[in-house]
Amino acid sequence: MHPDAKIYVAGHRGLVGSALVRSLRLAGFENLLVRTHAELDLTDQADTREFLAAEQPEFVFVAAAKVGGIYANSTYPAEFIRDNLAIQTNIIHGAWLAGVKAMIFLGSSCIYPRDCPQPILEDYLLTGPLEATNRPYALAKIAGIEMCWSYNRQYGTRYLAAMPTNLYGPGDNYDLANSHVLPALIRKMHEAKVDGRPEVDLWGSGTPRREFLYSEDMADACVHLMSLGGSAAEDVFALDKVPLINIGCGEDQTIRELAETVAAVVGYEGRLAFDRSKPDGTPRKLLDVGRLNALGWRPKTPLAEGIRLTYGDFLGAKG
Repeated sequence: MHPDAKIYVAGHRGLVGSALVRSLRLAGFENLLVRTHAELDLTDQADTREFLAAEQPEFVFVAAAKVGGIYANSTYPAEFIRDNLAIQTNIIHGAWLAGVKAMIFLGSSCIYPRDCPQPILEDYLLTGPLEATNRPYALAKIAGIEMCWSYNRQYGTRYLAAMPTNLYGPGDNYDLANSHVLPALIRKMHEAKVDGRPEVDLWGSGTPRREFLYSEDMADACVHLMSLGGSAAEDVFALDKVPLINIGCGEDQTIRELAETVAAVVGYEGRLAFDRSKPDGTPRKLLDVGRLNALGWRPKTPLAEGIRLTYGDFLGAKG
C-alpha cells in the first residue's frame, strides 16, 4: 500500500474496524474511506455494489459483521448466519467488480472444529464438527474464506482471510447480553466493586482455556499483512492453498485465570462464583501463529496491560 492509497474499512465503528482505522492512520495512511450503517447498509447488495463502483477503493478491510458471545449466538442464530453471509458476499463480489487490488476479510477462531488439536493450525479448517453454540456464525465465516479463495483462483484477486483469536480493547461492547467474555467480565467486576457486592456470578466452570489479543495489536498485524511485498506476499496469496492466516499471541489461560486478572485490574476483591449449569463452549482455543510470526509480526501488548487500557476505555465510555 502506498501512502495515499484509497482504503475502505468496512465496519469502522466496531472494535475491529476502529482499531484498523487507528492503526492505518498511525502508519501514515490518511486516504481512508468509511461509512456508517445509516449511510450504507452492507446487507443491501445494490447499495454496496454502487458504493464500491463509485468510490473505487484500492484496498479493503472487511471488519463489518454481526458478532456476539455465546448468549447472542444462541438467541439470534438466523441473524448471525443471514447478516454475515449478506455482508461478506456483497463486499467481496462488489470489490471484484470495482477492481480492488487487495482485501483482508476478517473472521474468528470459531471457524475451526470444536475439538481441534492444540495449538490450531490453519490446515485444521474443515477437519471436524464445529462448536454448536456459534455454528451459524462460524459457517458464514467459513463461506467467506472459501469465497476469497474461489475469487483468487478464478479471477486472480488477492483476497486474504485473517482469523483473529478472541479480541478486546477500546470501543468494545460491554452489554452483558451480547458481549464477549472479557468485556463482560470488566463490566461485571466494575459494577460489583461499585455496589460492594461480595460475589460475582460467572457462566460456566471456569476451566476452558482461551487466548486473547489486544485489538490494536490485531490491527497492526492486518496492516503488516496488507503491506507485505515480494516473496512473502506471493506465499500469502498462493493459489494452491486456502488464503488463510491466524492472528493471535500464541498464549492462553483458563477463564478463571482471566477473571482473576480482570478482578485485579478493576480492584474487585470479592468471590468469583462459577455457574456450571451454563455452557462452557469449546474446551480450548489456542491458535498456532507460527506462519504470522515467520512473516515478521509479533504482538506488543501483554494481557494485563491490555486489560488495564481497556478498563480505562470502559470508564471513559461511562462518562
